[in-house]
Amino acid sequence: MSRSLKKELGLLDVFSIASGAMISSGLFILPGLAYVQAGPGMILAYMLAGLLAATGMLSQSELISAMPKAGGTYFFVARSMGPGVGTIDGLIEWFSISLKSAFALIGMAAFTRLIIDVDIHVIAVLFCLIFLALNIIGAKETGRFQIVIVFVLIGLLIFYIFDGLIHIDVNNFTPFAPKGSVSIFSTAGLVFVSYGGLLKIGSISEETKNPTRNLPLGMILSFVVVGILYALVVFVTTGVLGNELGTTVENASLTPITDGAAVFMGDLGVIALTIAAILAFVSTANAGVLSASRYPLALSRDKLIPSFFGKLSKRSKTPYISILFTGAFIMLSFMLKLDILVKAASTVIIFTYIFSCLAVIILRESRVQNYQPKFKSPLYPWVQIIGIGGFLILVYEMGLEAILVSLGLGFLGFLTYWFYGKKKTESEYALLHLIERITNKQFLTGELESELKDIIRERDDIVKDRFDNLVEDRCVLDIEQKVNKEELFKIIAKKVSEKLDITDQTIYDLLTAREAESSTALTEFLAIPHIIIEGEKTFEMLIIRAKKGIELSEDHKDIKAIFVLLGTKDERNFHLRVISAIAQIVRDPDFEKRWMDAKNPENLRDVILLGKRVRM
Repeated sequence: MSRSLKKELGLLDVFSIASGAMISSGLFILPGLAYVQAGPGMILAYMLAGLLAATGMLSQSELISAMPKAGGTYFFVARSMGPGVGTIDGLIEWFSISLKSAFALIGMAAFTRLIIDVDIHVIAVLFCLIFLALNIIGAKETGRFQIVIVFVLIGLLIFYIFDGLIHIDVNNFTPFAPKGSVSIFSTAGLVFVSYGGLLKIGSISEETKNPTRNLPLGMILSFVVVGILYALVVFVTTGVLGNELGTTVENASLTPITDGAAVFMGDLGVIALTIAAILAFVSTANAGVLSASRYPLALSRDKLIPSFFGKLSKRSKTPYISILFTGAFIMLSFMLKLDILVKAASTVIIFTYIFSCLAVIILRESRVQNYQPKFKSPLYPWVQIIGIGGFLILVYEMGLEAILVSLGLGFLGFLTYWFYGKKKTESEYALLHLIERITNKQFLTGELESELKDIIRERDDIVKDRFDNLVEDRCVLDIEQKVNKEELFKIIAKKVSEKLDITDQTIYDLLTAREAESSTALTEFLAIPHIIIEGEKTFEMLIIRAKKGIELSEDHKDIKAIFVLLGTKDERNFHLRVISAIAQIVRDPDFEKRWMDAKNPENLRDVILLGKRVRM
């Protein structure tokens, strides 16, 4: 059975999943509590939280564009900091997203109970079963469902904003920060969880079409749209309700948007915004089940938890065991007292943003050659450094109990790795490459580079052709010392004659004669010596890097890249295609740097194999 998930999600799906995951309790419950803590200044707190979340979003966008694989942040952490840290991150993220989905289902059930008088837990379980069935049927169906919900929800919120703007009382904004500016920063920590839904996109990246475009663009669009909605909805609600939002935690409104609608939209508005609240919780729960279930899948693929979690449905290619397991945990969590665990789950989200920023720094500084994101976080590394500092402040604001519970969950993840995953898997990760670079000691095998190469091929839909097979099978030489033309041709003749039934001298003479006709150097950096040999259906290529340069002529004294081509007359067409392929690859502005930075012959192959060109 194929281990690959179906690529069925487009840009609208990505946008809707990220947006729907963000718009729920952060907008329909938290504003009342935020107002108690910061007064009208909570508007600025939402904006500050958004700016901080942007640092994590930009880091996530870069990582996703480089490695669009199921498991999201877990996958990035495991490849940058190792399977031990990856197991901890993957399990606590699964716990956090599952728990957030449970909260959304309970919230949805609470609003639904206003319409239907049924026990809240029964309603939550029924909705959970519906989402499980929808997710097992397929990601495409889940995405379509999410698109409809999110656009109806956004439409209702826009109507609320425009209708509410003319009913604002400006007196409700004074004093703007009744408890001081410090309260605004602490409130930013409270409402930061509103942006946690952005992280869910990484877990479904393997199921996204054209991931290098749709994932970063979808995340950025959802962040901008939802950020503006947050600011405007909170602005209108504060301006309409003022102190009616609450003066103490005990009397804080837990239905602030609905209460705002009651003031200027009447009963019809209350019904509309109640429906909007239900849709918000539906979209969060649906996105949560979809994304949370991909974490056990990714962990099982890496043999860090039992392999049955990675089983895919034959028809829909969805990880049905992982989905059912996640659903069972969500339904069990309905019975728990979740007040401290809510904060713990929020703390985990903040730690995940920290891990994302750290992963970008480690992957870039390790100079892993095949880490090739299509989207790069701007202002590196300042965005990541500011993000990490800000997130640590937020963790401190969450309180000791939440930190201890989060550390406890992390310890359970560590035990899982120590007693199960450690025995099953050993893998390379970028931090080891960074250590190797700092210590200048060679002790890695290239496993990570090879995995990233396969990911790039899958990401960019690269299908191997004859040229790729030639590069993979033929010899690559790394010449350390400075050599002249004669020395080079002798090295080539000796190496090639081992594979062909031709003497060293014959090959040397042919190379010398061809070079005498006209120089085979195409640039100051590149040369392609090519000759025709006797026989049929024979084509050979030798790839050479000369670290200190090769002197081919008076005009070309420092050639670093040499592609030697030897073919029979009947291979002339392929000969020309190979030259064309090489010309396209070396046109990349980064080619020369990648070529010289490559650590070994295998890395040199990868520079060629992953180069941009039209496939034959």
